[in-house]
Amino acid sequence: MTTDQESGRRDNGPQVVVRLDGVHKEYGDTKALDGMSLEIRAGEAVAVMGPSGCGKSTLLNMVAGLDRPTSGLVEVAGQDLGQLNETGLALFRRRHIGMIFQFFNLIDDLPALDNVALAAQLTGTSARQARRRALELLDELGIADRGNTYPAALSGGERQRVAVARALMNRPALLLADEPTGALDSRSGEQVMDLLIDLNQIGQTLLLVTHDRHLADRCASRLIEVADGRVARESALEPTG
Repeated sequence: MTTDQESGRRDNGPQVVVRLDGVHKEYGDTKALDGMSLEIRAGEAVAVMGPSGCGKSTLLNMVAGLDRPTSGLVEVAGQDLGQLNETGLALFRRRHIGMIFQFFNLIDDLPALDNVALAAQLTGTSARQARRRALELLDELGIADRGNTYPAALSGGERQRVAVARALMNRPALLLADEPTGALDSRSGEQVMDLLIDLNQIGQTLLLVTHDRHLADRCASRLIEVADGRVARESALEPTG
């Protein structure tokens, strides 16, 4: 950490992990984002909500470095993503951003342990070290006994826990979750919410995109409501735990 970063943390509280400043994204004549600006600080759990087509998914893709803005600044963990080429973005994403998806996005022909370990191997970690870390994570998430099981034989809740373990593999500065309980039954969904709460309580920064107000109320400390590609309203939440 640089002296400037240390000073910034002392003077302004926790460091900014995500900064969007005047971000526009246009697809032809469609404005997906129209001057989006927001900040997320270390340790926050922020939920983004809004109607379909409001720009939530585009926002998530910008923060993940999966898409580029037409104009404006996107900065994550102190890195201006606009300064990176596609290879640099992919490497940055693997090292600094964990992602959880609604439909898990696991590799069907790899067992759970290898699905998790692969995330570290792609950054250059040895297979032995990666498998050790993967097993530790699966154990922490209560599914160490499912490490040799293929995704098709796992329940939805188990698959999402594997996906969470994969997302945490490289100790990311930021964990992104796109409708993380959307494909789960209510019991499994509540278990994943509990897991997200636990992660945030030990300091993991979370950005959740969801249609589910219950998820936002349980897991987030701040709600950002998006409309027409802009932040329409922000409000503090008291997580219900």
